Amino acid sequence: MEHKAIENSKNTSNLVLRPGLEGVPVTQSAICDIDGNQGELNYRGYPIAELAAKSSFLETTYLLIWGELPSANQLREFEEAIQMHRRLSFRVRDMMKCFPESGHPMDALQSSAASLGLFYSRRAIDDPEYIYDAVVRLIAKIPTMVAAFQLIRKGEDPIRPRDDLPYSANFLYMLTEREPDPLAARVFDRCLILHAEHSLNASTFSARVTASTLTDPYAVIASAVGTLAGPLHGGANEDVIAMLEEIHSPDKAKEYLQRAIAEKSKIMGFGHREYKVKDPRATLLQSFAEDLFARFGTDAMYDVAKAVENEASPLLGPKGIYPNVDFYSGLVYRKLGIPRDLFTPIFAISRVAGWLAHWREQLSANRIFRPTQIYTGAKTRTWIALDERTKN
Repeated sequence: MEHKAIENSKNTSNLVLRPGLEGVPVTQSAICDIDGNQGELNYRGYPIAELAAKSSFLETTYLLIWGELPSANQLREFEEAIQMHRRLSFRVRDMMKCFPESGHPMDALQSSAASLGLFYSRRAIDDPEYIYDAVVRLIAKIPTMVAAFQLIRKGEDPIRPRDDLPYSANFLYMLTEREPDPLAARVFDRCLILHAEHSLNASTFSARVTASTLTDPYAVIASAVGTLAGPLHGGANEDVIAMLEEIHSPDKAKEYLQRAIAEKSKIMGFGHREYKVKDPRATLLQSFAEDLFARFGTDAMYDVAKAVENEASPLLGPKGIYPNVDFYSGLVYRKLGIPRDLFTPIFAISRVAGWLAHWREQLSANRIFRPTQIYTGAKTRTWIALDERTKN
């Protein structure tokens, strides 16, 4: 929905309100470039499709945070450092065991990520070694936290990371204690690449605002996780699966869409503020889903999803509304055996890379964020004594 600019009625008529800061640049960045009209997404100048085909998540993470592809030695050292820091302190595990089993994994992750600041509280943000170590700890430990809470809430002990498994394969192993099929591990790694960064979305903006106060990086990530948890941001892929299950059959897709449009209801997994064509990540995720289905069997909800996309094209396409990254990602994760309420924590595992890249970039030329507002409240009022006030 487009919002008209609202001008202040006071003498400060130069102030213009743009709800949601739509179209308002608030920083400069060299991390991510989006062409929403052409459906292009680049990390540090590299097309997302090329990274998904040729890179690994950790290599892409290095690229995002430090600006260049690593050498073979740099990548090996980065991977080894992350491997050495995958384990959690027993104090963190004990804390997680006190979380309610009914709690959402995103709330558990936000609390757990914030707790790292208690263990590594030295805010030496001008020290390159401190920055490197903080990056390593967060990239290494966030997946372990997600997997640990999944087992703890089922009454089981967390599974120790396996040093002989690569990053993505190790996470899938920690969820199930079964070494994943190589195709499943590779698809999951490519999913992490697709979700690693996406310009100044809500959670990344939250990260940059928090970073601008010069707090520690663990608070920055906890802030971003809390923002990502909202259904208008990271939680949408859970809702896509619920929508597909409600539609249930491909021949019901058109009826559902027409009703939703008539009722002005949000169609989950469709539309993006940046893209006026199909999200390039949705295209790639759809191909990943088909790779998994060819190997492990199809999912009936995929037929429903294709029908929804086909029926939506003439109805929503003229308005620039197409499938976004959430539309097919849930189907991929579901085929990998990942519980629905872990979809968004997995998004966080990936997006930590982008958040940390923006954290470093914010520190390089920092100025604390302090936007203004347009006041709409009462003007100067006269105090009324308590015994003279009447009920409205």
